[in-house]
Amino acid sequence: MALTEKTEEDKIEIVGEFKHVQVRTATIILKDNKEISRSFHRRVIDPGADTSSESAEVKGICAAVHTETVVNAYKVHLEANKPGG
Repeated sequence: MALTEKTEEDKIEIVGEFKHVQVRTATIILKDNKEISRSFHRRVIDPGADTSSESAEVKGICAAVHTETVVNAYKVHLEANKPGG
């Protein structure tokens, strides 16, 4: 009756005008190799964000969609929409 836990990135999505990358991580609890629980955590990677701690798959996706053009457009968008500005 062994309980084990594993995590996996089970969904990666590219969302919106600035190509934000959403990564869903599933935490799976197994009892005798049968899944008994699954929960999710989602994080968003903004254009230009540091991806050094991400998986190779996520790094590759970010490198492909977070082009210099997208990153610069996102910076302009943030500057134009900052509070009080």
